[in-house]
Amino acid sequence: MTENRSEFDAKAAESGAGATEAFRKKQKAAVHVPAERVSAMATEALQAIHEVIRKHQMTYEEYDALKTWLISVGEDGEWPLFLDVWVEHVVEGVNTSHREGSKGSIEGPYYVPGAPEHPHDGTIAMREDEPGTPLTWSGQVTSTSGEALGGATVELWHADGNGFYSQYAPGLPEWNLRGTFVSDGEGRFSIHTVQPAPYQIPTDGACGRLIAAAGWHAWRPAHLHVKVSAPGHELLTAQLYFPGDPHNEDDIASAVKPELVLDPQDAGDGTSSVDYGFVLDPVTADSPTTR
Repeated sequence: MTENRSEFDAKAAESGAGATEAFRKKQKAAVHVPAERVSAMATEALQAIHEVIRKHQMTYEEYDALKTWLISVGEDGEWPLFLDVWVEHVVEGVNTSHREGSKGSIEGPYYVPGAPEHPHDGTIAMREDEPGTPLTWSGQVTSTSGEALGGATVELWHADGNGFYSQYAPGLPEWNLRGTFVSDGEGRFSIHTVQPAPYQIPTDGACGRLIAAAGWHAWRPAHLHVKVSAPGHELLTAQLYFPGDPHNEDDIASAVKPELVLDPQDAGDGTSSVDYGFVLDPVTADSPTTR
């Protein structure tokens, strides 16, 4: 008999395995990094670890605890979660520091390509009784030159009102709260969705054990994930946040930027609306590879 499970039965090992498999599918082509770059970065990373060991006079008991934990990260499939929560925000900052257009943020581990496509004014896939305040998000995609970018795509995905992502928690429809919207001739779009909830990253796996051992919290503020693209322009990946969230200031993923905080307006009928657009940078010969 098939087990009847809900999103509240989600396990870190399952979501971790899913994130690992999704990353492997995305990373099909071999990535060539010149040997001198590998040597320079690996050497300095190891030297930094050595310095931490010396500074804190690490004991063998602590070293063995570290080894045990590193092994468990792999066994739980949580390397994508660990790297995206505690490392990716620095990589994102380095690779987008040249941009003149909209600010970006991290992708995180739960992106899934190929979400259903909708016209510029559309409703994201959701359940009939989807929890959360209905939200209409409108905006325009333009270039740094001021040109409206018709036919731009806005990929949107986010957690539901309970803090869970479809395809990473059981019991949710495959494409729940995931969609791709195509702007009209003036670069405008209007997306109907619901406000997501803040959530804790999975805490029953290796990352949760680190959080507990260090006395940290596991919370991410409520946010919308987006990827915005248009021909001839750099792909923009961002997360958009909501004012008043207590964890905007201490997001465990360090991904909140003031420019990415929305200003939703209460419509007075149990719904809200927000206007927020994007400015994309043209691709140049020096543009780094981003995601």
